[in-house]
Amino acid sequence: RLLALQDEKNAPFMAKLVPTLPPESVLGVRMPDCRSLARELCREPDIGLFLADLPHRYLAENNLHALILNEEKDYAAAVAALDAFLPYVDNWATCDGLRPKALGRYLHKTAEKALGWMKSDHTYTVRYGIGTLMNFFLGEYYAPEYPEAVVAVKSNEYYINMMRAWYFATALIGHYDDIVKILETGRLDTFTHNKTISKARESYRITPEKKEYLKTLRK
Repeated sequence: RLLALQDEKNAPFMAKLVPTLPPESVLGVRMPDCRSLARELCREPDIGLFLADLPHRYLAENNLHALILNEEKDYAAAVAALDAFLPYVDNWATCDGLRPKALGRYLHKTAEKALGWMKSDHTYTVRYGIGTLMNFFLGEYYAPEYPEAVVAVKSNEYYINMMRAWYFATALIGHYDDIVKILETGRLDTFTHNKTISKARESYRITPEKKEYLKTLRK
């Protein structure tokens, strides 16, 4: 089914977006087509056979897997499926596309899972844990220990530190006082610190005055 949706003209463009993957693993399947297929397949009684067939060969397979998991409504099933899949996630696009609706149902458990994922040795499991904190815990359920946990992540991996910067830049919008103290005290590595400031300065939700101050904090 995915091969039938292959778009050879789109494949080179997609391959450039995920440079960590071999180009031959990128079919160029467009996400709207992948979403339509996921909605159809998640109703199939034997879809578990596909989900268990790991690792996948193509980026489109991994994206399809993520989109199917996003439809899972049972919390325990969603977490079990994530724990089975995350060790095989090999690119940022699949990682960031994983947003099972069920995770929002038991946020105290989700926070514990996110903090646990952040302690993994696998790049995209750590990235996913940080992304989960960003997606669910920067609003009503924010707590100061969450940014502290992201500070504590020490890595030389580009795709981990880019997510850390994205997290802090987003956190600055609603929790400026907490996050700016982290920047003022220089507790982040230079790449994450400066990338946080760059991303924050691109935001329309941070005032010009704050942006100018953040600029003075660059390392």
